Amino acid sequence: IFLQVSHVFLLINADDNTLHGPVFLQEPSSVIFPLDSEEKKVKLNCEVKGNPRPTVGWKLNGTNIDIGMDYRYSAVEGNLLINNPNKTQDSGTYQCVATNPFGRIVSREAKLQFAYLENFKTRTRSTVSVRQGQGMVLLCGPPPHSGELTYAWIFNEYPSFVHQDNRRFVSQETGNLYIAKVEASDVGNYTCVVTNTVTNSRVLGPPTPLILRNDGVMGEYEPKIEVQFPETVPSAKGTTVKLDHRYFFIFWFANPSLSATGVTYFQDSLQTEDLGSFIHSFCIAAQPNWIQKISDAHAAIEESVFWECRASGRPKPSYRWLKDGEPLLPQGRVQIEQGSLTIANVSLSDAGMYQCVAENRHGIIFASAELSVIAVGPDFSKTLLKKLTLVKVGGEVIIECKPKASPRPTYSWKKGKDILRENERITVLDDGSLRIVNVTKADAGSYTCVATNHFGTASSTGSLVVKDPTRVMVSPFSMDVTVGESIVLPCQVSHDHSLDIMFTWSFNGHLIDFEKDGDHFERVGGDSAGDLMIRSIQLKHAGKYVCMVQTSVDKLSAAADLIVRGPPGPPEAVTIDEITDTTAQLSWRPGADNHSPITMYVVQARTPFSVGWQAVSTVPEVIDGRTFTATVVGLNPWVEYEFRVVAANLIGIGEPSRPSEKRRTEEALPEVTPANVSGGGGSKSELVITWETVPEELQNGGGFGYVVAFRPFGTVSWMQTVVASPDASRYVFRNETLPPFSPYEVKVGVYNNKGEGSFSPVTVVYSAEEEPTRAPTTVFARSLSASDVEISWAPPRENQHKGRIQGYEVRCWRHDEKEENAKKIRTVGNQTSTKVTNLRGNALYHLAVKAYNTAGTGPSSATVNVTTKKPPPSQPPGNIIWNSSDSKIILNWDQVKALDNESEVRGYKVLYRWNRQSSASVIETNKTSVELSLPFDEDYIIEIKPFSDGGDGSSSEQIRIPKISSKAGERGVSASAPHPCSSFRSWIGPGWCHKNSLNIV
Repeated sequence: IFLQVSHVFLLINADDNTLHGPVFLQEPSSVIFPLDSEEKKVKLNCEVKGNPRPTVGWKLNGTNIDIGMDYRYSAVEGNLLINNPNKTQDSGTYQCVATNPFGRIVSREAKLQFAYLENFKTRTRSTVSVRQGQGMVLLCGPPPHSGELTYAWIFNEYPSFVHQDNRRFVSQETGNLYIAKVEASDVGNYTCVVTNTVTNSRVLGPPTPLILRNDGVMGEYEPKIEVQFPETVPSAKGTTVKLDHRYFFIFWFANPSLSATGVTYFQDSLQTEDLGSFIHSFCIAAQPNWIQKISDAHAAIEESVFWECRASGRPKPSYRWLKDGEPLLPQGRVQIEQGSLTIANVSLSDAGMYQCVAENRHGIIFASAELSVIAVGPDFSKTLLKKLTLVKVGGEVIIECKPKASPRPTYSWKKGKDILRENERITVLDDGSLRIVNVTKADAGSYTCVATNHFGTASSTGSLVVKDPTRVMVSPFSMDVTVGESIVLPCQVSHDHSLDIMFTWSFNGHLIDFEKDGDHFERVGGDSAGDLMIRSIQLKHAGKYVCMVQTSVDKLSAAADLIVRGPPGPPEAVTIDEITDTTAQLSWRPGADNHSPITMYVVQARTPFSVGWQAVSTVPEVIDGRTFTATVVGLNPWVEYEFRVVAANLIGIGEPSRPSEKRRTEEALPEVTPANVSGGGGSKSELVITWETVPEELQNGGGFGYVVAFRPFGTVSWMQTVVASPDASRYVFRNETLPPFSPYEVKVGVYNNKGEGSFSPVTVVYSAEEEPTRAPTTVFARSLSASDVEISWAPPRENQHKGRIQGYEVRCWRHDEKEENAKKIRTVGNQTSTKVTNLRGNALYHLAVKAYNTAGTGPSSATVNVTTKKPPPSQPPGNIIWNSSDSKIILNWDQVKALDNESEVRGYKVLYRWNRQSSASVIETNKTSVELSLPFDEDYIIEIKPFSDGGDGSSSEQIRIPKISSKAGERGVSASAPHPCSSFRSWIGPGWCHKNSLNIV
């Protein structure tokens, strides 16, 4: 027995050369052997593995084959060879049997069949007569055979074969020939040709004559087709089932109203899941297929083993079990229920090879597994006692003892060298563990577990260390706080300082992550304190807080509840109970008061025209915390409103409720009249009236529009017209008799579906005026510079009531330009002169003037010509030098000479300013020098430019004259500093400096 146990132990722990039972690598497959084969030999394959190497045997129809008793049988590496196979002796079902010391398994079943094809027995067949257009079937009736056949038909004589088309079809199941709607060309002799695909032999049946009948009319007879169909079509799950085309062809026969071409639209295959009927009912059958197989199992003595195998198939498979190739029957410890096998209290005799067999009438499948039974003496090599076990005084400890052993051992314990006796505090549990309750300091020491079974004894030793317990000295306590406050929940303990201690906090059952939630939570305190600080408390922080303290020997906790008072939660279910044109009756349910009673509610509204939510007036004006209804007043008629409610308490204002549904107030007469009624202008014979549209939210109803009323100033009767568009802001009254620029009293009213509202205040609007009819006179132009000219004129003499003048339009164009591209300048009122700027120098320009008003411009004046002056000098003053003396600055420069196409120089402009100022002062001179009296306590910026009749010429570069101290010499240079001109060696005279040495900005 001990050797067997060791052998099994090696089976479990070996890796590369593991000892195990037989496993099939290749199982035999069914064979169809042609009787006329020249090879005269059949081979059935079987390949197995196992350690030790299995022996292989064979069964025929369930009986063992004695290979040595029949010379025709031989075995080669497990394969079975049959020489000169005999149809009578060797046909049947074969199974391969593999055996080694661990057990025996049998393979799947493989059939050996012999293929042959005999000749047709009959030599003649009766004539078949059929009416033209009728369907018919010619039966083949193949002779005795074995092996798959194929069929064809000869029409009249070889090699003319019947070709399948939309009317003709040859069934490869029965060999029958189907012809739909027989035609005259189908008359003749038909011969069935049968070929065995295994033997390749071919035989021809007797010819069948086909003739046409002339009696009767097509359609008077029901089609009659006598064909036997199989009740089931076997198939494996997931495969495609091929149904004979004749099933679909017959459908055409039974439905002659269908066209023959309709046959081609039928699919000829179904999935195994496709059940149903088609002319004849078919049941799609399936051989068994594994869903769940069994796998090898290892069990210790006295343990239980459970195996389950499941297979699909149609009909549903049945199950049986084999052990070592023999049927396994339920008895005692062995229980079998369909595909499940249970073996209780396993013993060594249960080891072996097991097979689950699933079968139905279409097939049989096998699944194999090996059961290994382990039997060893106690072994602590992988389950030693814990070397050091810590426990607190007064606590409880369980020292586990779990050696590897089979069968289960008995246990005993020692403390030190003494046998440990059980008492009310010390107990040895069923699994061998030692339990000690109410631990004392005296329980510390070494403990040894001793395990014994039939195969040996083993022991393991560990130590128990007893520590002082941890106690909570200051517990967290429940608090009542307000949103925004900060608090500390204390948690302080006393503990054994030889042990590490860890504090954790949970909030409503979840550990607090101090890194993630550091904005609100922080652990504070020293080694023995784990206080929790909560900063800026929010409503969400209300709940249960638990301080958990843990050492390696004990764990304890203390809890406190935190109540957070804050602004109320949002009210709920805001409902519009009733709505009129200006009021809405609301109701709601209170939300959470967050531990502070609600003192009041505020109602807010929003419309498509408002900017966000706005507080609205209510009745009662102040809604206390015990009132849950209110009437909103002052609403605009015919406007879509939604409402929400906000609650408040002594702490603050809460979040608003969800919006109510959207409701539109009822319609009412319009109350708001158009603003800014005015008008005027337009074309001749028009009275133009304008106004600002009434906003949609103030229209009070649908069908909104305007009523425009007007009358000549000083008359009594009003003329009225309706403008139906709510977006209209203008009305034009046209009448040829309308006098120009005449005053009219105008007012604009409003209306909607409910009726007419009031009119706006009356205002005076003038009718369109006529454009001026006469041109300005006495037009005169003169050149001011190279870029500017001045033009003046006299107003036209005109009738006062015609062509009112609002101003004048001056047109200016260069001689080489087109008049339509002229520059236009408009004056306002009675101004009769203006300046035209930004012109080209020394160029001829044409100018003309027109009067204008709201109706347009009048006729043009006569054109006048003017030539602009030559451009100013383009060269700036050069060789500028300066001297400072007695609070004066003296500047000199070279004279500027004008070019031939430039205006002559009339003088010079000297511009000077403080360095920190933006505006400059100007001095004009006709000389090339100037004397400036300037204080010396500032830096100055100076520039010089010539001027002429053509305007100002080019300016010199800016010159910076630095601030000069009061102690400086008359040359304006510090006595101790080098002269600013010395580095240029261009000194000219006392106090003078060449321009190259000036400070140029």
